[in-house]
Amino acid sequence: LNGRVIRQHWGIENQVHWTLDVTFNEDQCRIRSLNSPQNLALLRRMALNAINQETTLRRSVRQKKKRAAMNDDYMMQILKCLCQA
Repeated sequence: LNGRVIRQHWGIENQVHWTLDVTFNEDQCRIRSLNSPQNLALLRRMALNAINQETTLRRSVRQKKKRAAMNDDYMMQILKCLCQA
């Protein structure tokens, strides 16, 4: 039972890391001073959670991210998801 719980945790963690790396290029980030890496990682996770909570548009995380960059109304819709959590 304990091993299964640990594997499940790491499976979820690896999936989140993969998503962050693919959609936000996390591994390519050159920010390395003071608290900046942790702060940016937190913002990325918040953005990923908000994008995943937004359900009116059934698209990939990458497509939702692009749409939010080009459409202020959609960006506000995603940001509202942060307030509802």
